[in-house]
Parts: sequence; structure tokens; C-alpha cells
Amino acid sequence: MGRLYLIQLDGRIYSCKHCRSHLANSDELLSRSFHCRHGKAYLFNNVVNVSVGPQEDRMMTTGRHTVADIFCNCCQQLVGWKYELAYEKREKYKEGKFILERAKMIDGDGSDFYLDTHQVGSDADDE
Repeated sequence: MGRLYLIQLDGRIYSCKHCRSHLANSDELLSRSFHCRHGKAYLFNNVVNVSVGPQEDRMMTTGRHTVADIFCNCCQQLVGWKYELAYEKREKYKEGKFILERAKMIDGDGSDFYLDTHQVGSDADDE
């Protein structure tokens, strides 16, 4: 097996809750108004230290999308997904973007995010 090289980010960062590997810089944050089956989720333009799983079609609250789960490179925990394809024109802005689940990350000062118990529209897996 080869060595694992992880990218270290500067500034305010979001890290994996399980192993503290850096996942994204706050400058890459596009939206905090997404949801997943575990609660809130954030949309990012770019993330680091993740591997992308196989693509699959999922029906979400905003329509059908082709997505791929993303996993932390260090601990292999599922941390979110990548939007590969949006079938509806109004959802095309998501293509190539990443969702990180809030319950799976901590912010730059090491504090956990709280979990909301309700959802208010946006994407969530209906599975």
C-alpha cells in the first residue's frame, strides 16, 4: 500500500468528525440550506481529501439527480455526495458540486455542529 497524502487547508475549515481530516475551506461554501436523511447539509464548490464512489440515480425532493457518494480518504466514512448530473434545468447549477452532511463534520475550531430535528425544503434522499 502507498502513503496517504492529505491536503491541509488554511483559514476556516470544515473537517471530518471522525478523524479530523480537512474536507473543505469556508471560502468554497455555496449554501447552508440543503438537507439529507441525517439533517442539514452544506453545498460546496470544491472539497479535498475525499474519494468518489460509483454514480447512481437518486430521486430527491428537487427531482432526479445522478450522484456519487463521497468518503473521507483518511477514515473511509461517508461524508456526503457529489452531484454529477441534474435532469431538471433549474437544478443544473448543482452539477460538479459537493454536499457535506453537517452531522459528519466539525468546523474549524473543532466544535461539533448541532443537529436540527426538522427539514425545511431542499434536497434530501427519499430512499
